[in-house]
Amino acid sequence: MDDRKCECGHTNPVGTMLCESCGKPLDSRQQLTAETAKEFPDMRYEGMARRSQTYSKTVIDKIWNFFSSVKIAIYLIIITLIASAVGTIFPQQQYIPVPVYTEPEIENFYTSTYGTLGKIYYLLGFHNLYSSWWFVTLLVMIGTSLVICSLDRIIPLYKALNKPRLNQHESFLKGQKIYGSMELQEDKHDLFPRAAEELKKKGYRIYQEGNSLMGEKARFSRWGPYVNHIGLIIFLLGVLLRNLPGFYMNEYVWVREGQTVAISGTPYYIKNEQYTTEYWKEDEMPEKLDLQGGVIPKSYQTDAVLYVNKNKSLPGAEPDLQEVARGPIVVNHPLEYEDLLVYQSGVQEMQLGALNFQLIDTKAGNTPVGSVKLDLFETKPEQQVADGIKVRVLDYYPDFFLDASGKPATKTNVPNNPMFALEITSDKEPVKEKLVYLRGSIITEKQDQRYTLQIVKPDLIDISGLLVRKDKAMPIIYFGAFIVILGLVMGFYWQHRRIWLQRNGDTLHLAAHTNKNWFGIRKEVDHLVEKLELVMLIEQKKK
Repeated sequence: MDDRKCECGHTNPVGTMLCESCGKPLDSRQQLTAETAKEFPDMRYEGMARRSQTYSKTVIDKIWNFFSSVKIAIYLIIITLIASAVGTIFPQQQYIPVPVYTEPEIENFYTSTYGTLGKIYYLLGFHNLYSSWWFVTLLVMIGTSLVICSLDRIIPLYKALNKPRLNQHESFLKGQKIYGSMELQEDKHDLFPRAAEELKKKGYRIYQEGNSLMGEKARFSRWGPYVNHIGLIIFLLGVLLRNLPGFYMNEYVWVREGQTVAISGTPYYIKNEQYTTEYWKEDEMPEKLDLQGGVIPKSYQTDAVLYVNKNKSLPGAEPDLQEVARGPIVVNHPLEYEDLLVYQSGVQEMQLGALNFQLIDTKAGNTPVGSVKLDLFETKPEQQVADGIKVRVLDYYPDFFLDASGKPATKTNVPNNPMFALEITSDKEPVKEKLVYLRGSIITEKQDQRYTLQIVKPDLIDISGLLVRKDKAMPIIYFGAFIVILGLVMGFYWQHRRIWLQRNGDTLHLAAHTNKNWFGIRKEVDHLVEKLELVMLIEQKKK
């Protein structure tokens, strides 16, 4: 590595703008006077060399330099924000307001609901945006940029601030934004003690060596941005940990009344014993409202039972369910068990649960033979209607349509448009007849068919949408957010201020620097000049 040697004899690394020993600008152009002070090097890192400005030969150097760029970090953040915004245009897969189970059903939902944009949205993977590999890669790149940006700057800053220079080069003092000088007509032995006393009253920490004095306060505020970076890194780490098994789960399940379903990825099962929507009564309202026959929901509640499958670790074994929790699930009041939370998140009320029919014997004066119940979710393949008479389900299409070849098919597993093909047989007579139910109509195989169906009131059920969540990474995310706020407070509410007072022969130099709030430090400099009774013109340069 090349070095640069200052006239004071100190050897500085390449990229150093101010001598690490005396503070003199190393560029020959920086032999500063009052006229050329505007060219004084940036004091952000005290003129220290950063790694990204020093090494650029190896692959590691190029990667380091790429991620140490604040501009690159801003681009990554903007891309991530845009992707996050696009992910909110349509609902994510887990929040689809209908129960879907397979990829074709999911694709069909986005296509049928949102048209061509929905199809593109699905094909680009935005329906599972926040767990997609490329979104996680963006977060990793932002985290890498935060780490490298911080290390690239915090190390030289620490070296500069840990051992502050006192005997500064005259050009360093003249290069500061606030600067003044005067010729001492008489020897003032009490000048530096008085200056130290006045600065201490303002909260400054005093460093003195010979005829050089420096007052400094709120140095810790310079670490505010880096504390902020540490908080963001912890926050991102918590977000990324959610992708590890066991740290995070966010499953959405639809459970019919009376149904018990498995919670994917866990040994747990959830049962919906009963769903209830409670409505406001007129006497409970603070004022009379003209609802025009409508009602206002008061609460949505699912009475649920949580089970654990004791045979989860035994492949092929039948579930052995043991109850572990029971209680109501109300919006914002989940059912809790250990680190598992079950939230009331959606509902589909008055949905078709089963179709009910009366089997009619048309040859016996339309006499009812028996009842037929066709469950739309758990259809029995065969049922006994009367003595010797059976109804067998030949085909069932929950969401019926004709495909391109004209054959019957189903769009989804949701019974939006159920179609049944049935066969009626009798053990006592040679009867074997077929019929079809579709869209409230009974289609018989023959015009003079003996048996037909009469439609009666269907079974209506409520389906609860339950959000099952486990989040062990949340404490890490909260801790990271707290560190971010701490860093913001450190950086915004305090300023790193330094005032130098230095005597070179008969000339007294006074200079000051701060990372922000120049008005405040200028007031403190003017106060010091007044208290020390100095005849000095303080200049504040524009940079």
